[in-house]
Amino acid sequence: MSGENEKIEITPPPTETGLLSRSQQWGTWAIVGLALLLRLLWLGSKPPHFDEGVNGWFIDQMAKQGFYHYDPGNYHGPFHFYVLFLAQTLLGRSVEALRLPLVLINAATVWLVLQFRRFLPWRACVLAALAFAVSPGMLFYSRYAIHEAWMVFGMVLAFWGAAEMWSRGTSRGLWAATMGVTLLVLTKETYVIHLAAFGLAVVTLLALERLTPSAPDFPLRPASQQADTRKMTDVVSVGILLILFFYSGGFLDPSSLPGLMRTFADWFHTGVNSDAHAKPPYYWLLLVGRYEWPVLIGLCWSVRALWPGMNRLARLLAIYGCGAFVAYSLVPYKTPWCIISLLWPFFFLWGMAVHSLKRGAEWVGAIVLGASLAATVHLNYLHPTEPGESVGRISKNLKEFHFPTYVYVQTTNDLDKLTQPLVRLTAINPAARHMKAHILLSSYHPLPWVLGEFTAVGYYDKGMPPVMDAGFIVAEEDRIPALEAQLGEKYFVAPFQLRDGMSGGKLYFNAREFAEVFPGRTPEFSPKTAATGEPLVAPAIPTSPTR
Repeated sequence: MSGENEKIEITPPPTETGLLSRSQQWGTWAIVGLALLLRLLWLGSKPPHFDEGVNGWFIDQMAKQGFYHYDPGNYHGPFHFYVLFLAQTLLGRSVEALRLPLVLINAATVWLVLQFRRFLPWRACVLAALAFAVSPGMLFYSRYAIHEAWMVFGMVLAFWGAAEMWSRGTSRGLWAATMGVTLLVLTKETYVIHLAAFGLAVVTLLALERLTPSAPDFPLRPASQQADTRKMTDVVSVGILLILFFYSGGFLDPSSLPGLMRTFADWFHTGVNSDAHAKPPYYWLLLVGRYEWPVLIGLCWSVRALWPGMNRLARLLAIYGCGAFVAYSLVPYKTPWCIISLLWPFFFLWGMAVHSLKRGAEWVGAIVLGASLAATVHLNYLHPTEPGESVGRISKNLKEFHFPTYVYVQTTNDLDKLTQPLVRLTAINPAARHMKAHILLSSYHPLPWVLGEFTAVGYYDKGMPPVMDAGFIVAEEDRIPALEAQLGEKYFVAPFQLRDGMSGGKLYFNAREFAEVFPGRTPEFSPKTAATGEPLVAPAIPTSPTR
């Protein structure tokens, strides 16, 4: 499989029309349809994540001030917020509306993976697209209203555009590469890692070609470009204009533009020095080993790049993918959703690995993809809010070892205990949206967005409200004694935990306000006369944490 005498399969370049056979056309849309279906099923069943609540709160602020004010300390570009704002404006206030754009763009990325048939064998592209479509991580984080799915689409688009420019010199390649990079800049500061990794991968590829030449199915030197200098300038100018437009709030907030550069100082300090979200270097490998078996095979097959005869573009993907993987591993600050920016090159390498098998390719593909689909169903539909389980001690000298999980700082299903009674009450009495409420939690997102239609909610990450009684109250465990000592009315009470990693607490519904919602139920709390002397403070204005 790796010697100089191995038989090299050269994929002939397709015609410029890029026409597929009827069976290939049906296969393309079947794979994209599968990806879309898997991402749409029970889209709203998972409670909004902490970051989804923060992003939803941002777009609520956009509705008030007319644009998104870019904060370089937030590390995330503005484009995503404008898309969410449009989705919520058109489709209404729901978690499904916020998640739908990410579902659509991730399914579109599956289609884009299949367009690599111009450079890689068709069967390898099909295997890559299927692995992408059923990937537990791709599915899990494309069903979140966070930035990552845009990053993946931008990277795949930019890579396809670069390959098209290099091999054929077409204008569409120029547009694809430029718009892909533009989307990365508009999405997240980590684009610099990927651009640096790609640049170094090209240099490494050219050096490696001198030692061990790859298959001549992709040109080593760039083709002459169809676009002249003026055309290139126009395309790049469009990209720059889009960046300036979104980062300046549609030119309404030009003072935000310097944040394009300032964000890297804050990001570097957080990524290197912060203990928050710090993980060991092998963290990504553990996630891949737990969830992403096609990627694991593709990662192992990347070693093939050291031997001659490999498809040249696949070799570049292997070098780039491994470079980005190492770079992300070296940064201490790690959150699991970042992994989907690392997975996509290895889907292609998985496809090339299976495609290279002389026997049993269909069986290997079916078994591994079937296992990946089973893991996807288990994670995304059956246990989307459950934290990782222990796998036991790996040594008597080590503490209990926990495999990392994609379920991370996830809002629990206890959120339904709060929202469902509120929905029933406001259906009976719409004016209940204006009743007083207290949130006594040290960390309270996504509640400011979830409760955004309630006008009198106070958020107290410290201290207590001046008047304790309210329509409903959420309190963390250590605040409960002071709270109950000052309540003067009866309440229906339920245990409540907002998020994994937070302490438990209780949820209080005023028995007078919610009598019709809980007919026949006896209030679990009756007032006491004790006072605590707890200092009283004004409610906090909900803010987004630095991420």
